[in-house]
Amino acid sequence: MTNTIFLNGCSSSGKTTLALKLQHLLPEPYQHVALDQFRDGMPGRVRGLNAPKDTEGSTGLNVVPVTLNGETVTQIQFGAYGERVLRGMRRSIALLNELGTPVIIDDLLFKTKYLDDYVRVLDPKTTWFIGVHCDLEVVNQRELGRSGRFPGTATSHYHQVHAHGHAYDLEVDTTHTSAREVAEQIIERLQFPPQAFSQIRSATQS
Repeated sequence: MTNTIFLNGCSSSGKTTLALKLQHLLPEPYQHVALDQFRDGMPGRVRGLNAPKDTEGSTGLNVVPVTLNGETVTQIQFGAYGERVLRGMRRSIALLNELGTPVIIDDLLFKTKYLDDYVRVLDPKTTWFIGVHCDLEVVNQRELGRSGRFPGTATSHYHQVHAHGHAYDLEVDTTHTSAREVAEQIIERLQFPPQAFSQIRSATQS
């Protein structure tokens, strides 16, 4: 059985720290696959900073200022190239599973269709879907301390990434709980079969 632990949460919610702690605590090796890794692998020319529509900078990952509830925040928008990379990332994970490699996914579900695609390509019997939460105030503090992050990025998708309308196998909160304690909660959940992806697959096929 090849397990997959899928961590979904906003940026700076602690997913990467949690993934690294899980790698340390789990007895077998898990490959950490993160959206950030695929983002950083895109050519610089397709990673835009408020790039106008139909320009090369808008085709990959475009960082765009928008107004949300009267506040200026930073929104991440994927163009055609970026969407192909994300689709390839999901299938890369599926192939790692097929070859017998356990994976920890570190991703942000900006769109419900991303989750639908994950459910399509991953085995629901061996995929644990984990919602990672953190108070927005703490997320924003963490974001300010990270290089290469634009203020307001987490705010723009704070609710969006959890708006897919489906239940998780487990929801965790990193606001005041250490990465080790949260990782131990997840490891405990791994002792029981996952249910979320099977339920989502049934709901989307009905």
